Amino acid sequence: MEIIAKIKEIQEKSSCLRAKNKEIGFVPTMGALHQGHISLIEKCKEGNDWTIVSIFVNSIQFNDQDDLNFYPRPLDEDLDICRRFKVDTVFIPSIKEMYPEDQLTFVNVNKLSTNLCGKYRPGHFQGVATVVTKLFNITKPHRAYFGLKDYQQVEIVKRLVKDLNFDLEIITLPTVRNEGNLALSSRNKDLTLEEQKRAVILSQSLRKAFSLLEKDVKDPKLIIKQMNSLINQEPLAEIEYIKICDPAYLTDLDYINKEALVALAVRFGKVRLIDNLVWKKEEHV
Repeated sequence: MEIIAKIKEIQEKSSCLRAKNKEIGFVPTMGALHQGHISLIEKCKEGNDWTIVSIFVNSIQFNDQDDLNFYPRPLDEDLDICRRFKVDTVFIPSIKEMYPEDQLTFVNVNKLSTNLCGKYRPGHFQGVATVVTKLFNITKPHRAYFGLKDYQQVEIVKRLVKDLNFDLEIITLPTVRNEGNLALSSRNKDLTLEEQKRAVILSQSLRKAFSLLEKDVKDPKLIIKQMNSLINQEPLAEIEYIKICDPAYLTDLDYINKEALVALAVRFGKVRLIDNLVWKKEEHV
């Protein structure tokens, strides 16, 4: 496994691989790797000749300096995971390497960025779209891999690739969960054992929503009310939002017809957790 920290060096590497007709798969991460990332790496290796993983905590997507400062950075552990799963190249640029001077150019994906997490984290998705654009130009992949836990991020990246004519394919994988059905996240490491145990209320509320949708409940307000009631039974949970949206455009639904995205963000102490499900009527008739 090779470790590269310089943009020019990995661009040259990728150009050389492409010249040899090697297909490049790319897994962008902010480190603190877990089984969800591993599933992306394994899928990437299955479908490509060369696998690149980036580990970069992207400063411009944080609207809270404390959140940036305390974001986990277990680099040695991350590199060990990459070696164990036979990643070919790990790209670990510094902030100075990625942003050598004030960033004057940013990428915005309008409409998709304004609801859900975008409403509560101003500038976050601008930072995500900008760094993803940079990473795609740097690593030059044929395919890039993302997990559906960050559903809004995935839709924004897919639209970015489509609108800006990137010559690459976005591959998405289902959310990976622990034994308690909590969606895996790099931030889970900051939960206490008690908080991890109680955070199962998120997946329970999503199952409640699924059950109501299966019973042909059409009014999002009724579903959200029951989810709110369930989560509020947990004293450690602080709801940021519960939304039922159009899965493609991420706009709030007034009436549920054939499909819906149910998404939520809930805080346990200082840790902000997100989760979601996509329901499609035609898949369950």
